[in-house]
Amino acid sequence: MNATDRTPADLLSSALAADPARPLVTFYDDATGERVELSVATFANWVAKTANYLQGDLAAEPGDRLALLLPAHWQTAVWLLACASVGVVAEVDGDPAAADLVVAGPDRLDAGLACSGERVALALRPLGGRFPQPPAGFADYAVEVPGQGDRFAPFAPVDPGAAALVVGGEELTGAGIVARALADAGAAGLPEVPRVLSGLGYDTWQGLSYGLYAPLVTGGSVVLCRHLDRLGAEAATDREHSEKITFRAPLPH
Repeated sequence: MNATDRTPADLLSSALAADPARPLVTFYDDATGERVELSVATFANWVAKTANYLQGDLAAEPGDRLALLLPAHWQTAVWLLACASVGVVAEVDGDPAAADLVVAGPDRLDAGLACSGERVALALRPLGGRFPQPPAGFADYAVEVPGQGDRFAPFAPVDPGAAALVVGGEELTGAGIVARALADAGAAGLPEVPRVLSGLGYDTWQGLSYGLYAPLVTGGSVVLCRHLDRLGAEAATDREHSEKITFRAPLPH
Protein backbone atom coordinates (compact mmCIF):
# COMPACT_ATOMS: atom_id res chain seq x y z
CA MET A 1 0.00 0.00 0.00
CA ASN A 2 1.00 3.63 -0.43
CA ALA A 3 0.99 6.23 2.33
CA THR A 4 -1.88 7.99 0.55
CA ASP A 5 -4.13 4.91 0.48
CA ARG A 6 -7.07 5.73 2.74
CA THR A 7 -9.87 3.55 1.38
CA PRO A 8 -10.14 0.01 -0.03
CA ALA A 9 -10.60 1.57 -3.48
CA ASP A 10 -7.27 3.38 -3.02
CA LEU A 11 -5.61 0.06 -2.20
CA LEU A 12 -6.90 -1.48 -5.41
CA SER A 13 -5.70 1.50 -7.44
CA SER A 14 -2.22 1.17 -5.94
CA ALA A 15 -2.17 -2.58 -6.62
CA LEU A 16 -3.17 -1.92 -10.22
CA ALA A 17 -0.40 0.65 -10.68
CA ALA A 18 2.23 -1.59 -9.06
CA ASP A 19 1.65 -4.92 -10.83
CA PRO A 20 -1.59 -5.39 -12.79
CA ALA A 21 -0.70 -8.90 -13.98
CA ARG A 22 -0.21 -10.58 -10.61
CA PRO A 23 -2.97 -12.76 -9.15
CA LEU A 24 -5.23 -11.07 -6.62
CA VAL A 25 -8.23 -13.35 -6.02
CA THR A 26 -8.30 -17.08 -6.75
CA PHE A 27 -11.66 -18.67 -6.01
CA TYR A 28 -12.56 -22.31 -5.46
CA ASP A 29 -16.00 -23.80 -4.90
CA ASP A 30 -15.41 -27.31 -3.61
CA ALA A 31 -19.07 -28.19 -4.04
CA THR A 32 -18.92 -27.67 -7.80
CA GLY A 33 -15.23 -27.99 -8.68
CA GLU A 34 -15.09 -24.40 -9.93
CA ARG A 35 -11.78 -22.54 -9.94
CA VAL A 36 -11.27 -19.03 -11.25
CA GLU A 37 -8.25 -16.78 -10.92
CA LEU A 38 -8.41 -13.02 -11.31
CA SER A 39 -5.36 -10.85 -11.79
CA VAL A 40 -5.32 -7.37 -10.29
CA ALA A 41 -6.21 -5.96 -13.72
CA THR A 42 -9.12 -8.36 -14.28
CA PHE A 43 -10.48 -7.85 -10.78
CA ALA A 44 -10.18 -4.07 -11.10
CA ASN A 45 -12.03 -4.24 -14.42
CA TRP A 46 -14.95 -6.08 -12.80
CA VAL A 47 -14.93 -3.51 -9.98
CA ALA A 48 -15.00 -0.60 -12.44
CA LYS A 49 -17.89 -2.10 -14.41
CA THR A 50 -19.83 -2.84 -11.23
CA ALA A 51 -19.18 0.63 -9.81
CA ASN A 52 -20.36 2.22 -13.07
CA TYR A 53 -23.52 0.11 -12.91
CA LEU A 54 -24.05 1.00 -9.26
CA GLN A 55 -23.53 4.73 -9.75
CA GLY A 56 -25.11 5.05 -13.19
CA ASP A 57 -27.92 2.58 -13.81
CA LEU A 58 -28.84 2.09 -10.15
CA ALA A 59 -28.36 5.79 -9.25
CA ALA A 60 -26.63 4.92 -5.97
CA GLU A 61 -25.05 7.81 -4.08
CA PRO A 62 -22.49 8.08 -1.26
CA GLY A 63 -24.13 7.11 2.01
CA ASP A 64 -26.74 4.85 0.44
CA ARG A 65 -27.10 1.47 2.15
CA LEU A 66 -26.75 -1.75 0.15
CA ALA A 67 -27.77 -5.07 1.72
CA LEU A 68 -25.22 -7.60 0.46
CA LEU A 69 -26.78 -11.07 0.62
CA LEU A 70 -23.93 -13.08 -0.88
CA PRO A 71 -21.53 -15.78 0.37
CA ALA A 72 -17.73 -15.62 0.27
CA HIS A 73 -17.20 -15.49 -3.50
CA TRP A 74 -15.05 -13.57 -5.97
CA GLN A 75 -18.09 -11.62 -7.13
CA THR A 76 -18.85 -10.62 -3.54
CA ALA A 77 -15.32 -9.22 -3.29
CA VAL A 78 -16.01 -7.25 -6.48
CA TRP A 79 -19.18 -5.76 -4.98
CA LEU A 80 -17.38 -4.79 -1.77
CA LEU A 81 -14.76 -2.83 -3.72
CA ALA A 82 -17.38 -1.35 -6.06
CA CYS A 83 -19.33 -0.04 -3.07
CA ALA A 84 -16.11 1.42 -1.66
CA SER A 85 -15.44 3.10 -5.02
CA VAL A 86 -18.84 4.82 -5.09
CA GLY A 87 -19.14 5.55 -1.35
CA VAL A 88 -22.06 3.17 -0.82
CA VAL A 89 -22.23 1.42 2.55
CA ALA A 90 -22.04 -2.36 2.07
CA GLU A 91 -24.08 -4.06 4.80
CA VAL A 92 -23.08 -7.72 4.81
CA ASP A 93 -26.21 -9.79 5.47
CA GLY A 94 -28.02 -6.50 6.04
CA ASP A 95 -31.78 -6.08 6.32
CA PRO A 96 -33.15 -5.63 2.78
CA ALA A 97 -36.26 -3.89 4.09
CA ALA A 98 -34.11 -1.13 5.60
CA ALA A 99 -31.69 -0.84 2.66
CA ASP A 100 -31.71 1.44 -0.36
CA LEU A 101 -30.57 -1.40 -2.62
CA VAL A 102 -30.08 -5.14 -2.33
CA VAL A 103 -27.71 -7.55 -4.04
CA ALA A 104 -28.69 -11.18 -3.51
CA GLY A 105 -27.44 -14.62 -4.44
CA PRO A 106 -29.68 -17.37 -5.81
CA ASP A 107 -30.61 -18.68 -2.36
CA ARG A 108 -31.45 -15.24 -0.92
CA LEU A 109 -33.89 -13.94 -3.52
CA ASP A 110 -36.99 -14.30 -1.36
CA ALA A 111 -35.35 -12.21 1.37
CA GLY A 112 -34.18 -9.64 -1.17
CA LEU A 113 -37.72 -8.92 -2.30
CA ALA A 114 -38.24 -7.03 0.95
CA CYS A 115 -36.15 -4.17 -0.44
CA SER A 116 -38.27 -1.39 -1.96
CA GLY A 117 -35.32 -0.01 -3.92
CA GLU A 118 -33.22 -1.46 -6.72
CA ARG A 119 -32.68 -5.22 -6.58
CA VAL A 120 -29.84 -7.10 -8.27
CA ALA A 121 -29.46 -10.89 -8.38
CA LEU A 122 -26.30 -12.93 -8.93
CA ALA A 123 -26.50 -16.51 -10.16
CA LEU A 124 -22.97 -17.22 -8.84
CA ARG A 125 -22.45 -19.60 -11.74
CA PRO A 126 -19.00 -20.44 -13.13
CA LEU A 127 -17.40 -17.69 -15.23
CA GLY A 128 -19.97 -15.18 -13.99
CA GLY A 129 -22.81 -16.84 -15.90
CA ARG A 130 -26.35 -15.49 -15.93
CA PHE A 131 -29.55 -17.07 -14.63
CA PRO A 132 -31.21 -19.55 -17.02
CA GLN A 133 -34.44 -17.67 -16.33
CA PRO A 134 -34.31 -14.04 -15.10
CA PRO A 135 -35.49 -13.88 -11.47
CA ALA A 136 -38.74 -11.93 -11.08
CA GLY A 137 -38.25 -8.57 -9.42
CA PHE A 138 -34.49 -8.46 -9.94
CA ALA A 139 -31.98 -7.29 -12.52
CA ASP A 140 -29.53 -10.05 -13.50
CA TYR A 141 -26.01 -8.84 -12.70
CA ALA A 142 -24.47 -11.01 -15.41
CA VAL A 143 -26.71 -9.38 -18.03
CA GLU A 144 -26.36 -5.77 -16.87
CA VAL A 145 -22.67 -5.41 -16.01
CA PRO A 146 -20.56 -6.71 -18.94
CA GLY A 147 -21.50 -3.73 -21.12
CA GLN A 148 -20.53 -1.14 -18.50
CA GLY A 149 -17.44 1.06 -18.87
CA ASP A 150 -14.00 -0.28 -18.01
CA ARG A 151 -12.95 2.88 -16.19
CA PHE A 152 -14.69 4.41 -13.21
CA ALA A 153 -14.71 7.91 -11.76
CA PRO A 154 -17.03 8.76 -8.85
CA PHE A 155 -19.39 11.69 -9.26
CA ALA A 156 -18.28 12.85 -5.80
CA PRO A 157 -15.04 12.11 -3.93
CA VAL A 158 -15.38 9.29 -1.42
CA ASP A 159 -14.84 10.43 2.17
CA PRO A 160 -12.46 8.01 3.96
CA GLY A 161 -14.08 8.97 7.25
CA ALA A 162 -17.59 8.07 6.14
CA ALA A 163 -19.27 4.73 6.85
CA ALA A 164 -18.26 2.10 4.29
CA LEU A 165 -19.02 -1.34 5.71
CA VAL A 166 -21.28 -3.02 8.23
CA VAL A 167 -20.48 -6.58 9.26
CA GLY A 168 -21.48 -8.48 12.37
CA GLY A 169 -23.31 -5.41 13.65
CA GLU A 170 -20.16 -3.25 13.52
CA GLU A 171 -19.83 -0.22 11.25
CA LEU A 172 -16.45 0.69 9.78
CA THR A 173 -15.30 3.68 7.74
CA GLY A 174 -13.16 3.30 4.63
CA ALA A 175 -10.11 4.47 6.55
CA GLY A 176 -11.07 2.14 9.40
CA ILE A 177 -11.12 -0.85 7.06
CA VAL A 178 -7.62 -0.06 5.81
CA ALA A 179 -6.21 0.54 9.29
CA ARG A 180 -7.80 -2.54 10.80
CA ALA A 181 -6.73 -4.80 7.93
CA LEU A 182 -3.16 -3.56 8.28
CA ALA A 183 -3.26 -4.18 12.03
CA ASP A 184 -4.68 -7.67 11.46
CA ALA A 185 -1.88 -8.50 9.03
CA GLY A 186 0.73 -7.43 11.54
CA ALA A 187 -0.89 -9.23 14.47
CA ALA A 188 -1.28 -12.46 12.49
CA GLY A 189 2.29 -12.33 11.25
CA LEU A 190 1.44 -12.36 7.56
CA PRO A 191 4.63 -12.74 5.53
CA GLU A 192 5.72 -10.17 2.97
CA VAL A 193 3.46 -10.23 -0.10
CA PRO A 194 1.39 -13.09 1.36
CA ARG A 195 -0.52 -15.74 -0.54
CA VAL A 196 -3.40 -16.34 1.90
CA LEU A 197 -5.71 -19.34 1.84
CA SER A 198 -9.07 -18.69 3.50
CA GLY A 199 -12.08 -20.92 3.94
CA LEU A 200 -13.86 -18.41 6.15
CA GLY A 201 -17.20 -16.90 5.25
CA TYR A 202 -17.67 -13.22 4.52
CA ASP A 203 -20.23 -12.77 7.30
CA THR A 204 -17.62 -11.76 9.91
CA TRP A 205 -14.85 -9.18 9.97
CA GLN A 206 -12.31 -11.99 10.39
CA GLY A 207 -13.53 -13.63 7.19
CA LEU A 208 -13.46 -10.35 5.27
CA SER A 209 -10.04 -9.43 6.59
CA TYR A 210 -8.29 -12.71 5.77
CA GLY A 211 -10.38 -13.25 2.65
CA LEU A 212 -9.89 -9.83 1.04
CA TYR A 213 -8.68 -6.77 2.92
CA ALA A 214 -5.51 -8.02 4.65
CA PRO A 215 -4.08 -9.55 1.44
CA LEU A 216 -4.97 -6.36 -0.43
CA VAL A 217 -3.38 -4.01 2.13
CA THR A 218 -0.13 -6.04 2.17
CA GLY A 219 0.25 -6.35 -1.58
CA GLY A 220 -0.58 -10.04 -1.50
CA SER A 221 -3.32 -12.27 -2.83
CA VAL A 222 -6.01 -14.60 -1.53
CA VAL A 223 -7.12 -18.11 -2.41
CA LEU A 224 -10.76 -17.96 -1.34
CA CYS A 225 -12.33 -21.39 -0.82
CA ARG A 226 -16.05 -21.97 -0.50
CA HIS A 227 -17.13 -25.32 0.96
CA LEU A 228 -13.53 -26.04 1.96
CA ASP A 229 -14.83 -28.56 4.50
CA ARG A 230 -15.67 -30.88 1.60
CA LEU A 231 -12.02 -31.16 0.67
CA GLY A 232 -10.06 -34.07 2.15
CA ALA A 233 -6.83 -33.54 4.07
CA GLU A 234 -4.62 -34.79 1.25
CA ALA A 235 -6.37 -32.64 -1.35
CA ALA A 236 -6.14 -29.61 0.96
CA THR A 237 -2.40 -30.13 1.32
CA ASP A 238 -2.03 -30.48 -2.44
CA ARG A 239 -3.88 -27.21 -2.92
CA GLU A 240 -1.62 -25.38 -0.52
CA HIS A 241 1.40 -26.61 -2.46
CA SER A 242 0.00 -25.95 -5.93
CA GLU A 243 -1.23 -22.47 -5.02
CA LYS A 244 2.04 -21.62 -3.23
CA ILE A 245 0.22 -20.67 -0.04
CA THR A 246 2.36 -18.80 2.49
CA PHE A 247 -0.33 -18.22 5.13
CA ARG A 248 -3.49 -20.11 6.02
CA ALA A 249 -6.31 -18.26 7.76
CA PRO A 250 -7.32 -19.75 11.10
CA LEU A 251 -10.49 -21.72 11.49
CA PRO A 252 -13.51 -19.70 12.71
CA HIS A 253 -13.83 -19.23 16.46
